[in-house]
Amino acid sequence: QVQLVESGGGLVQPGGSVRLSCAYSGSEFRLGTMSWYRQAPGKQRELVVTSFPGGTGNYLDSMKGRFTISRDSAKNTVYLLMNSLKPEDTGVYYCQVFGLVKGGTWSDYWGQGTQVTVSS
Repeated sequence: QVQLVESGGGLVQPGGSVRLSCAYSGSEFRLGTMSWYRQAPGKQRELVVTSFPGGTGNYLDSMKGRFTISRDSAKNTVYLLMNSLKPEDTGVYYCQVFGLVKGGTWSDYWGQGTQVTVSS
């Protein structure tokens, strides 16, 4: 099985920064893509950005230039650095990986979510 553990959320003042981490574990797991999603209060979950093996996909328009996804393959971890935070960035952020467990099929796996609240 694949497990994802997220960390790094919390209360942040407007204009501040926070870095989210998502560590995945699982034996004989072939990683495809890693993504971050956000679910704002009362809204549907939306894709923030995806990291592909060869590059990075588009960021959600409202986050371009402020958020940066990165991955550390040696640590099996993906990060989301969030700068110049705004109150509208508030929400639960979810990490998702798409990969293959030996003997299985390509599937999505989700973290538990971490709350980010931007408020003064």
